[in-house]
Amino acid sequence: MNSRAFLFLAEGFEITEAMAPADILVRGGVELNLISISDSLSVTSAQRISVNAECTLGQYSLDDIRKEDVMIFPGGMPGTSNLAACSPLMNKMQSHFAEGGTVAAICAAPGFVLSQLPLEEVVRTKGSLTMASYEGCESALVEKGVTVIDPRQGVVEDGNIISASGPGHAVAFGLKILEHIAGAETAHTVAKALML
Repeated sequence: MNSRAFLFLAEGFEITEAMAPADILVRGGVELNLISISDSLSVTSAQRISVNAECTLGQYSLDDIRKEDVMIFPGGMPGTSNLAACSPLMNKMQSHFAEGGTVAAICAAPGFVLSQLPLEEVVRTKGSLTMASYEGCESALVEKGVTVIDPRQGVVEDGNIISASGPGHAVAFGLKILEHIAGAETAHTVAKALML
């Protein structure tokens, strides 16, 4: 059963952090689902660029997301706050993570969205947890015992969490998710096609 990716769009999302990973995953042959958390398929980014999602949260059953799939949360403001305030989505993220599913977040989303996970339990169980975050958005992670990398390092995968520090690392973030889903060879092929 092939893993799929679900990328959630909220009003005020960071365009690069959503579209760069989306592009890379599609290039890598991953089934990508763009889901708007509002009632409209058209979602406007923080940069005032509108993107059309394939369906809204109300039209899609979150129960369809399997353990093998990856849930992706772009940053940007107020997009990240809107994601974090979406109870059905946060509940699904928590149950997905609890059953071993992978979550991926970039920029402010690790600190505002993924911090709603029981990360302190991960730290206690594993002994450590390393994540990336946009500078100034990491306090909720640090409070849970997470080690936050230098933002210039960009992307980190630790267990079933993939995180990145900001829009400048959106391509690397997408490639890391692709590698997780489809393997290093596929990620390398896509990176090469992108002239990286």
